[in-house]
Amino acid sequence: MMEMNTTPLIDVMLVLIIMLIITIPPQTHAVKLDLPQGDSPQQEIIDPVKNKIVVTAGNAILWNGAPVNQVQLRQYLDITQQLNPIPELHLQPEADARYDLVDQVLVVTKQANVSKMGFVGNEAYAKAF
Repeated sequence: MMEMNTTPLIDVMLVLIIMLIITIPPQTHAVKLDLPQGDSPQQEIIDPVKNKIVVTAGNAILWNGAPVNQVQLRQYLDITQQLNPIPELHLQPEADARYDLVDQVLVVTKQANVSKMGFVGNEAYAKAF
C-alpha cells in the first residue's frame, strides 16, 4: 500500500472551487444610465466635474458653450463653489479676444473665490513667441 490516497485531496479541492464560485459576485447584464431629472435649466448647464469659460473675439462670454453675461457668470461661479467636490474651471480666451474683457472675467472669478482654475488652449500660442 505504497500509493498515496488522493481522494481526500480531490474532495478538498472541489469544496474550495465551490466556495470560490459562490463568493464571486453575480454579473449583471444591465446598462446603467443616468436619465435626466426634472431639474431647472440652471443646474443642467453646470457640470459637476469641470466647467469651461470661453472669451470670444466678438466680446462674448460663453459658459460651457452657452452665452452669458457677467452677472450670470458670477451666479454660476457661486453655485459651483458650493458643490462638493468643487469642479474645475477652465478659462480659454480666444486669440483675438479683448484683454479688458478677459480681465473682467478674471475679476469676477476672483470675487467668487474660485480655487480650482486653469487656463486652457495656451499651447496654441506657444509657437508665436
